[in-house]
Amino acid sequence: MKKFILTVIVLLFAGLQIADAQKKWNEIDFPAINNFEMPEVEILELDNGIKFYLVEDRELPLINLNVRVRTGSFLEPDSKIGLASMTGTVMRTGGSEMYPADDLNELLENRAARMETGIGMTSGSASMNVLKEDFEELLPVFIDLMQNPLFPEDKIELAKTQSKSAISRRNDDQAPIASREFRKLIYGEGSVYARHTEYETIDNITQEDMVEFHNRSFVGNNMLIGVIGDFEMDEMKSTLRRVFSELPAGETIEIDLPEINYAFENSINFVDKQDVNQSYVLLGHIGGMRDNPDYAKLQVMNQVLSGGFSSRLFQVVRSDMGLAYSVFGSYGSGTFYPGTFTAGVMTASETTAEAIDAIIGQIERLQNEPVSEEELQQTKDQFLNSLVFRYDSRSKILNERLNYDYAGLPEDTFDRLVEEIREVTTEDVMEVAQEYLRPSDVQILVVGNSQEIGDQLSKYGTVNEIDITIPEPADDREVVEGDAEMGREWLERMATAILPNGSFDADLTFEADNIVQTPGGEMSIGIEQTLNFQEERITSIVNAPMGQVTIEIADGQGRMLAGGNEMPMPPQQLQQSKAELYRNYVYLAINKDQLDVEFLGMKELDGEEYAHLRINDELPLEIYLDTETALPAQTEYRQMDPQQGRRISVTVEYGDWQEQSGVLMAYETISYSDGNQVSRTVISSHSVN
Repeated sequence: MKKFILTVIVLLFAGLQIADAQKKWNEIDFPAINNFEMPEVEILELDNGIKFYLVEDRELPLINLNVRVRTGSFLEPDSKIGLASMTGTVMRTGGSEMYPADDLNELLENRAARMETGIGMTSGSASMNVLKEDFEELLPVFIDLMQNPLFPEDKIELAKTQSKSAISRRNDDQAPIASREFRKLIYGEGSVYARHTEYETIDNITQEDMVEFHNRSFVGNNMLIGVIGDFEMDEMKSTLRRVFSELPAGETIEIDLPEINYAFENSINFVDKQDVNQSYVLLGHIGGMRDNPDYAKLQVMNQVLSGGFSSRLFQVVRSDMGLAYSVFGSYGSGTFYPGTFTAGVMTASETTAEAIDAIIGQIERLQNEPVSEEELQQTKDQFLNSLVFRYDSRSKILNERLNYDYAGLPEDTFDRLVEEIREVTTEDVMEVAQEYLRPSDVQILVVGNSQEIGDQLSKYGTVNEIDITIPEPADDREVVEGDAEMGREWLERMATAILPNGSFDADLTFEADNIVQTPGGEMSIGIEQTLNFQEERITSIVNAPMGQVTIEIADGQGRMLAGGNEMPMPPQQLQQSKAELYRNYVYLAINKDQLDVEFLGMKELDGEEYAHLRINDELPLEIYLDTETALPAQTEYRQMDPQQGRRISVTVEYGDWQEQSGVLMAYETISYSDGNQVSRTVISSHSVN
């Protein structure tokens, strides 16, 4: 009987759950949300300008300090972009006078504590999160880290290498390219709001620059500090007065940013990225400021247009029309400078223009067609419900208060926003859309494949093609002038030695083993390569331990085939392969009459004298010729290593020359990078077809 009753109860509850599951979302009765008790934030100000915001939180035995510093990359000179970010990084990675990097890391690891520093565009930060029992011991360590960072040269060099590595990868993906170039369109090419690091600006940064930037920024008059955790308020205030009062007051940094003289205009801009099969599109214009009285109305308008799965862009452009992998947008309202109004889409190359038109159509619809009361209420409910999570913990409340005070906004900013959103009407949404959106004057930016897109973009006007080539640092080596006439004579002799039958117009094919030096030892890679120097065509079949890869380069494009799959050749690898073709001694022999060459004299290598030539090109190539055979014994050139962010010296040694069908080839070549051997290639045969 007990089992029977239990079974009935289970079935009864299951039936109720099924009944609830069959109800529509607006028919379900939800319990009221529990009220969240807003904690009191106490303020403490010191004579040196530091302002503390304190909140007690007994839930866990932790204490957290969050320092907001009035500084930022807007203070950097154009010649040293990256200074602020690197200063914030090396402050932490380099440690302090009392606790150098290794000692600091060991101390924090043993205490399960965390300390971090960083600097962004309009603010800096420092934070400490520790157990309550370790607070008194680690607080002086934190102060020392903020006030006496070491900035050791090895950590500066590491930060520079990491920054340069990031620069080398910045054109890998469409989204970062689009975001970076769109900011330039809105704010201006040289604007402080659109600047980014280059190899040269990173190289210009010195230890003295970091020390000066830190000393100017991390002073009392520039600090707001939030303190939250398991502590007694009076005891904490006493500790903070005792420890932080010694910090220098310094000079207050004013966040005085340049005005933006934006002119609304329509433009179509394009970045050609050949290794993709879809378009990444951003379009829009200048946005607004956070203190705009219409801010709440704009937020509701933005939610209707692009706020998630129920937004018009998502429902129409993605779901109904099927034009987008993703679609998004926002009307940005900045705190210290105007944001941007942006709408974006990822779409197939062949539907680029159709997707752009669809987005512009939805913006115009927002201006000309009122939203329904149901759509408005649903939008407001979604927005207000999401705002709840901004105040669901004491730490978030404290951070929000810090944010408002730092930005100069009223303490009740959040509460006012909630009330203003509730009061937004359908007429308000249409009015702000008409006032603030300019669909006929948008800057359109497309990052995609020109061959697949075709002429779709011409309908929007003259297409401005944007060059995203990463500038390389200048080569500071001294250039020695040579003898051009003697250079041509030696180059002629080299060409005759390599091509004894004279002109050459055919495919050159060879098979070889390439022995590459890896951290795990030598790795042998089999290669069969066909070169056509006149057509600049390369076909390589590479047999590596992980499988076979075919690489084809023709008409300036490259593709890779492996395992039945095909993908475009990455631009950087394509450029490197073409550069190797142009440095090939057969290519030089064929094109001898078009080359700018100089004789630099005789030079001794390993006890032997060689004729020293220089081919003057974008990347000059130096050649050492055997004085008897006129065949190259060695070539040297400098090239950019993106990962290191600097130029490296590459040396290639040639030996074991053999002739086949009127073409001589070096059957052994050894390559060195900055004096270290990286590969050895041994040719087994070559032929001319």
